Amino acid sequence: MRFKTIVAILQNEQDAERVLECAIPLADRFQSHLIGIHAEAIPIPYTSATGFPDTEFLQVSADVNKERAEKLRAVFLRHLEDSDLSFEWRSLESFSGDSALTGIPTVRTADLIIAAQRESGGDSSADVDTLVYDAGRPVLVVPHSGPLVTSFKHVLLAWNGSKEAARAAFDALPFIIEAEKTDIVVIDPPDTLDEAPEAAGAEIAAALSRHGATVSVSVLQSGGHSVDDVIQTRVAETGADLLVLGAYSHSWLRQLLFGGVTRTVLRTLPVAAFLSR
Repeated sequence: MRFKTIVAILQNEQDAERVLECAIPLADRFQSHLIGIHAEAIPIPYTSATGFPDTEFLQVSADVNKERAEKLRAVFLRHLEDSDLSFEWRSLESFSGDSALTGIPTVRTADLIIAAQRESGGDSSADVDTLVYDAGRPVLVVPHSGPLVTSFKHVLLAWNGSKEAARAAFDALPFIIEAEKTDIVVIDPPDTLDEAPEAAGAEIAAALSRHGATVSVSVLQSGGHSVDDVIQTRVAETGADLLVLGAYSHSWLRQLLFGGVTRTVLRTLPVAAFLSR
C-alpha cells in the first residue's frame, strides 16, 4: 500500500509553508498526485443605513478573499514548480471559509490528508478536529513549530484495542513498515480472563511483524496521570518522530466537554501525528 493521492489543506500562509514542507517530500517518495486545497468565505451581504445591501462591502470582501486565495495558490505553485510531481490546485468557497471543512468531498477520495496542527486560540487555523472526525480518511497532522520530519524512523503506536486504533495502525502501514522501529504502547490494559495485562498488544505486534515491521510492545500504567500526558511523556522519552493514534475512540461529545487524547494531540503534540477513525 502506498499513498497515491495526497491532499494538502492550506488555510493560511503560515500553515501552507509547514504543510507543503511535509507533503511534497512524501508525495515525491510515494510518487503521489498532490492536491492543494484552500477555501475562502462567501461574502455575506450587510444592509446599509438606507436598508439596501452594502454592495461596496461585498465587493471589497470579494477582492480581499480573491487576493488571499491567489497568494496561497502562488505559494503552492512556487514549491512545486521545479518538481516532477503530478499536482493540482483547488480554490473553493463556502460560508465558513474553512479549508478543512469545505474540502471534505475531496479528501474522502484521498489516501492521505496533511494538515497543520491547530494552535490554541488560533481562529485562522483550519478545523482539523472536524476534519479528523468526518473525513473517513487518515490525517497526518503537522506540528505548528519545531523541526519537520518526513522520513519517520521511530513510530509510536498508541494501542487500546479499539476499532479506531486498528484503523490507524493499518492505515499507517506505509510509515510503520519503513520505520526503523515501532513501539506499541498500551496504557492501563484491562484485567480480563482471556489476556494477562503483560500480553496486551501482542496480537497487533504479531500482525504488523508479518508485514515486515520491526515492533516492540510497552505496557504502561498511568499512575493517576492522564493518558495524553503519558503518551506525550513517552514520545519525549523515546524520541519518537511519529505518533499513530486512533482518533475519538470515546464519543466526540465527551471529548468536547472534558477534553481527551485526540484534542491534545491536535493542539500540542511536538511531533507529527497520524490519526484515523
